[in-house]
Amino acid sequence: MAELKLLAQNKKARHDYFIEETYEAGIELFGTEVKSIRNGKVSIKEAYAEVKNGEIFVLGMNVTPYDYGNIHNQDPIRTRKLLLHKREINKIQALTTREGYTLVPLRVYLNGRGLIKVELAVAKGKKLYDKRDTIAKKDSERRIQKAIKAYNQ
Repeated sequence: MAELKLLAQNKKARHDYFIEETYEAGIELFGTEVKSIRNGKVSIKEAYAEVKNGEIFVLGMNVTPYDYGNIHNQDPIRTRKLLLHKREINKIQALTTREGYTLVPLRVYLNGRGLIKVELAVAKGKKLYDKRDTIAKKDSERRIQKAIKAYNQ
């Protein structure tokens, strides 16, 4: 399998949501946006996705304008269309119509063939006590690993 080059990641998503399913989607971009994203000038911290008229769009994704793009630069936070198969869109639409589910982009990366892809997740929001529970589990795992490492030395 070819190596992936990570361009942007939404670290907070796994803290704020239970990830149910993930999908790989292409993204419709203009030339200067591609150059800017390849330079790592993309942020998906506040981004989310919606299904509208049988198509999926990502909103709030910030692509910094390309330095040498002049008049060809697009609006940095414009709505961008995601490219998925029709059956995947129908499945995602069915999942997100349930109460509490949303679409969250987890990461933007270059696949092995040089194409820019978005990893999209169907996620359910965590409550405050769920977040605390997750933090406590991670902390206890860290302590266990540290104790095992100290014991083996």
